[in-house]
Amino acid sequence: MSLPIHAVLPELLAALRSGPNAVLVAPPGAGKTTAVAPALLGEDWCSGEILLLSPRRLAARAAAERMAAQAGEGVGQTFGYATRMDSKRSAKTRVTVMTEGIFVNRIQADPELSGVSAVLFDEVHERSLDSDFGLALALDAQAGFRPDLRLLAMSATLDGARFASLMGDAPVIESAGRSYPLALHHIGRAGEARIEDQMAAAIRQALREGEGGVLAFLPGVAEIERVAERLTGLPDDIILHRLHGSLDPAAQRAAIAPDSGGRRKLVLATSIAETSLTLDGIRIVVDSGLARRPRYDRAAGMTRLVTERASQASATQRAGRAARQGSGVAYRLWEEAATAGLPRFDPPEILEADLSALTLDCARWGVADPRRLAWIDPPPEAAVTEARARLIALGAIGQDGRPTAHGDAIAALPLSPRLGHMLIEAGKLGIASVAAQLAVLLGERGLGGQDADLESRLRRWRTERGPRADTARRLAARWAGLVTSAVPGPSGAADVATCIALAFPDRIARRRDASGESWASVGGRGFRLDPTTSLARNEWLAVAETQGMAAGARILSAAAIDLDAVEALFGDRIETRRTVTFDPATGGVKTEHERRIGAIRLSGGPDSGADPVAVSAALLDGLKMHGLALLPWSDTALALRQRAAFAAAHGAPEVALDDAALLVRADEWLEPLLAGKRRLDQIDSGALTDAMRALIGWDALQAIDRLAPPRFDSPAGSSHDIDYSAEAGPTVELRPQALFGLARHPMIAGGRVPLVLSLTSPAGRPIQTTRDLPGFWAGSWADVAREMRGRYPRHPWPDDPASANATLRTKNADARQRQPR
Repeated sequence: MSLPIHAVLPELLAALRSGPNAVLVAPPGAGKTTAVAPALLGEDWCSGEILLLSPRRLAARAAAERMAAQAGEGVGQTFGYATRMDSKRSAKTRVTVMTEGIFVNRIQADPELSGVSAVLFDEVHERSLDSDFGLALALDAQAGFRPDLRLLAMSATLDGARFASLMGDAPVIESAGRSYPLALHHIGRAGEARIEDQMAAAIRQALREGEGGVLAFLPGVAEIERVAERLTGLPDDIILHRLHGSLDPAAQRAAIAPDSGGRRKLVLATSIAETSLTLDGIRIVVDSGLARRPRYDRAAGMTRLVTERASQASATQRAGRAARQGSGVAYRLWEEAATAGLPRFDPPEILEADLSALTLDCARWGVADPRRLAWIDPPPEAAVTEARARLIALGAIGQDGRPTAHGDAIAALPLSPRLGHMLIEAGKLGIASVAAQLAVLLGERGLGGQDADLESRLRRWRTERGPRADTARRLAARWAGLVTSAVPGPSGAADVATCIALAFPDRIARRRDASGESWASVGGRGFRLDPTTSLARNEWLAVAETQGMAAGARILSAAAIDLDAVEALFGDRIETRRTVTFDPATGGVKTEHERRIGAIRLSGGPDSGADPVAVSAALLDGLKMHGLALLPWSDTALALRQRAAFAAAHGAPEVALDDAALLVRADEWLEPLLAGKRRLDQIDSGALTDAMRALIGWDALQAIDRLAPPRFDSPAGSSHDIDYSAEAGPTVELRPQALFGLARHPMIAGGRVPLVLSLTSPAGRPIQTTRDLPGFWAGSWADVAREMRGRYPRHPWPDDPASANATLRTKNADARQRQPR
């Protein structure tokens, strides 16, 4: 059968004869996946194996089977495949279709790719992490070891120029696709309705209005099952298939191949059916416009599945499935105008993924910084930094970025670093088989059911029948056998939690409420759990998978664990802390001791043996934060500070004792007073005054006394405190009789500031306030004296106070004092 790709094969073969690299741009349906590799086998330079990389296991198997069928052979002869779950190849195999992750492992084990003549990267436009990384490693190997190695990037979209530039300005060959008429119907979607209901209705409409098989795109397995429930009662001539990655190969093949009974096919699929596959008989596509993609939450250290709008590129690919073999029609559950608002392309996985495995693989490749390799889009620096920190915590790499022996052991396993670490450490405990089974369960959704309790899922899977369950068990056994240090031991229910805790120590969680709905994790993240599940009754969980926002991610799978097991596994991570905190309400400290593992508090209580130095430091810090008002200031101390503030404002800034100045130097004057104290009010108030005096020194005290004297001595021989906090300014309160004979107003601040005189009657009642004593004598004194003579006749109220004798005695007492003895 002639395919569009055949028209450009001569140009492609010529390009690879004259140079090592090329880029092939061919739309879906052109035949690039199954036609290019067989065409290369006859080339003189192609004496070895051709590796054809596929983004998905289903597509890899299907491509190998189709090429083998076209050659009239069985799979595993000239054409074979290799995936994580399955492999069919032999010594005769010349073309091996493999998933991109398998290729990364192979080139790491053999950087020269011995016996390999060409590597074909199919569907590079999907920009999976393994595809980008595999191409980067292949280009590095080509430059360093294998200049004869042919590399071909094959894309379904017109982004070939970027790949051509990356591959040394490689030639770009473009192929036309099959052009069959395609009708687009935008039927919209009600925002308040469930997607399952609308998809079921659209599928029934499509079955009524069109002919041929129907392919419906849904975001995930759960939606597929719910739509299938709503499609009961279909006519007998319609056969419903599901198509997603967790199905066994036989069910996947049935969804792809024509129905043996000639019935009309209805296939409910995830995005797995967007590219690489041709589903026979499909003439109608129903597109929900949604996709479920993994998004790595770097802050939480976890990958979560997010349902979001499909990109324009995905929508185009999906619709095109209806016109692969003839004219078709696509029903879209959105308005036509909304297409322009869809993102143009899916973001490259490297910009959003957990880069732990990539960083470890690069370290083993001899590249400490992955960004040094050749990338279409280099990995984000923050993601590399986070991945490096996780690998150091696992003991996989050292601080210098080089892999440790443990890191080499992890990388040799076909698992993520977390799961590889789990398998190795579990092997040392004699439970490698449990760890391997859990690694398979976590990578293969649906095995053992959907129960959140991993112990229950594992028990069910161990007794499940069927090809997929059998294949998964064989895979687990193979992985367990890779741990050379594994010592077989008895297997118990607690081993499941132990293994999960080894892989995800930061996700060990403790219940926060009675219902079991809210959980706190060692890593500091909050988790949520369905309180109706059996897991909710436990105090502790070893959590494996979560979904949703990091602040309250939903637990998808976990196993019950107890505190004894946590302490046995991670005793070296449990910290005993003594905390000393300041309580501003009491002006004292609270001292507690506690045991913690990460963000979880295990136990604690009051600590009578707190470090005195820590107590003093907490008191000092509390004072700095909450202010000097917490100290037991005496009137003498407050007066000194007020005088110092006045002096600082009038020519002596070095004497400042204000809050800012004291707080800056609190370590000097206050810390010595805190020894043996647990509350600030236990400090002796006199000691505070002495500490401030010592802080500013003798010269500063003299300056204060000179500019802001503490008392005013009157002509009558009395001494009066000066109030430097008075609103009117430094004020002294006294009777006017004490000032008789004084013709000049009293001054402070070196004669620059008049002292405010608050004059009172002999009974202490206010009479007058003045800053100009001579003016008062000459002015309002006469009226004051006239009034006061009537009230206080026993006291002197002279007409000319400026020339009178100062006295605080009554007139009679003053006369007796003057009589000679």
